[in-house]
Amino acid sequence: ALCHGSCPGTRLFRQRPAAPHAAQHATHHALEPRHVKFDWRQTPVQWLPGDAFATHTINVLHLLFPAGELWFCRVYNKVLPLISDPQVHADAKGFMRQEAIHARSHEGVLKHYYQTHGIDTGPFTDKIDHLFKHFLGEAPFGLKIGHTRFWIRQQLGTIAALEHFFGYLGNWVLNAKGLDEAQADPMMLDLLRWHGAEEVEHRMVAYTLFKHMGGNYLERIFHMLLVMVILLSLIYQGNRFMMKADPQRPRLVGFLRGWRASAKAGHLPRLGNVIAAAARYFGPRFTPGDEGDTAQAMAYLASSPAASAAQHGGSYRA
Repeated sequence: ALCHGSCPGTRLFRQRPAAPHAAQHATHHALEPRHVKFDWRQTPVQWLPGDAFATHTINVLHLLFPAGELWFCRVYNKVLPLISDPQVHADAKGFMRQEAIHARSHEGVLKHYYQTHGIDTGPFTDKIDHLFKHFLGEAPFGLKIGHTRFWIRQQLGTIAALEHFFGYLGNWVLNAKGLDEAQADPMMLDLLRWHGAEEVEHRMVAYTLFKHMGGNYLERIFHMLLVMVILLSLIYQGNRFMMKADPQRPRLVGFLRGWRASAKAGHLPRLGNVIAAAARYFGPRFTPGDEGDTAQAMAYLASSPAASAAQHGGSYRA
């Protein structure tokens, strides 16, 4: 099945509290794709000066999103005919179109790393492709259960758990003043904040669809535990892979030590906040509307150089 919209061929964490009454900012509005384009020609490998560890930890998102968000598209395209609520259906289609552009935009970073800096990410992204096409795909472990309601719920629940983390990360990056103070590459920072703002904007969609299709609390707990294992493993392995592939050969440091140092500088979310974000998902009364601030996200999208250029049919060039 193909994605609706422009699906590409090849898609961490309690930061400062959301604004008061953030849940009321999760008001509904139509989700529209923003056809952003980025010019990476001036972006260095270490786009966060002086912090190779944070650079390559965040770079794991570029490794993950192209295959991951293409998988989101495939699952949602399969589910669309089963959605009985017109609003949930419309939101799912808008979500898909945004996710497709996310995947294409992050894939552009990988192409830049290969063409300009000689970093071949294929050996790592091949593993991620396998994860989404086989383990989480239509025939896990050889079982042809892809179109059963049970497996569809498991896929939707996994997407909802992933989206909780991505929405949290989006909220974090919108407020990460440390990235500005470190003079992060403006093109990369706009990519991360544009994507993060859209994650906050559509943070209700995946969870709502999971519930609409019969998802329950015990499944939600299982999916979050699964996602925590998958993400922690991919972040660790991806960081090690990119650090070793970096032509500048940065010094390898212990993963926890490196994370703590980068978080102290404001370049990554604090580990305690990452754990707190996951813990909130386990709450019986959890709702994604309590995470982040839609008004803040929309304000950034109105000022984002790439989103503004897209609105006028152009590309963002720093």
